[in-house]
Amino acid sequence: MAEIAAVPGHGLRVASLFAGAGGSCLGYRMAGYRILWANEFIEAARHTYRANNPTTLLDPRDIRTIDPQDILTACDLVPGELDLLDGSPPCASFSTAGKRAKGWGQVKAYSDTKQRTDDLFFEYARLLEGLQPKVFVAENVSGLVKGVAKGYFKQILARLRACGYTVEARLLDAQWLGVPQARQRIFFVGVRADLPRAPAFPQPLPYRYSVRDALPWIVRGKYGPTWRQADLPSPTVSAGLSYKPETSHQNLELVEAETDIARYAIGREWNTLQPGEKSAKYFSLQKPALDKPSPTMTAPASLISAAAIVHPLEKRYFSIAELKRLGSFPDDFQLTGTYAQQWERIGRAVPPVMMAHLARTIAEKVLL
Repeated sequence: MAEIAAVPGHGLRVASLFAGAGGSCLGYRMAGYRILWANEFIEAARHTYRANNPTTLLDPRDIRTIDPQDILTACDLVPGELDLLDGSPPCASFSTAGKRAKGWGQVKAYSDTKQRTDDLFFEYARLLEGLQPKVFVAENVSGLVKGVAKGYFKQILARLRACGYTVEARLLDAQWLGVPQARQRIFFVGVRADLPRAPAFPQPLPYRYSVRDALPWIVRGKYGPTWRQADLPSPTVSAGLSYKPETSHQNLELVEAETDIARYAIGREWNTLQPGEKSAKYFSLQKPALDKPSPTMTAPASLISAAAIVHPLEKRYFSIAELKRLGSFPDDFQLTGTYAQQWERIGRAVPPVMMAHLARTIAEKVLL
């Protein structure tokens, strides 16, 4: 985190909606931006955000109650001055793992509260229209462009363009942007119509990081205190945006008690799987392959005995330290709350290194 804080800034300013634990904001900071203001409605997420961003203005209100002028006043700006508006409207309504259209228009459980989520993209557009930043970035799950949700996608795209922007949407995969995890997300990038630039997206890297790259101490039959600093490989750093595997923190050795799945049915199923295999019985139960990126690490609705991505060599879920690595968070990024809440924060976050690649591309090709 100290290394990220020391990244030279270029003066570009960001306001972030639906900031969550701060994954996107961390990516912008990696790319030299300054976060002026952020909004997060979920209390548990705000605790984590504040722990890592104590000086950022953090607005706790429901976005539906926020006026564009509130943000401008807080940031001492006028319409058109903000460089970039960021936001990841909650995506449960469009996830292919959820009920999709059956839940549209309904108030239902989301994290530690209840709310309607399928209308939040239009609240994002309302604030975008009032703020008129030079560029905006909006992120959501890949399910937004699949099946019946395509109708919502077209409505959202039209609404964003109606705010006065040239808009393009592209499906990006974190595994090709420096993250040891296969995680597809749709990104909308808009450039204000009066600016003579087009939306820009990063090119995929020619290599990927594997689970073994992210967790280099994994050896069959050995783990935790048995690994030695000398065993870790030299770091492979891409344009200064990839984490350094040799960095050591004591919490890398911590395996939380809640990770144990031996007493559950999924623990018995774990015995039947090899690394890289997915259970035919439990939809979400999968052991990652060691030499490939991890499958998508989602935030499970309930962790107790829930089928999820599990450790490939030990009968347990991944530890928080391991989840941070697989999500491209720094080892010393602070997560607050219970084990389940910390997993949720990572599972809902945009991987910081992924966002850093996009943010750097926008800075270089559009804003600077």
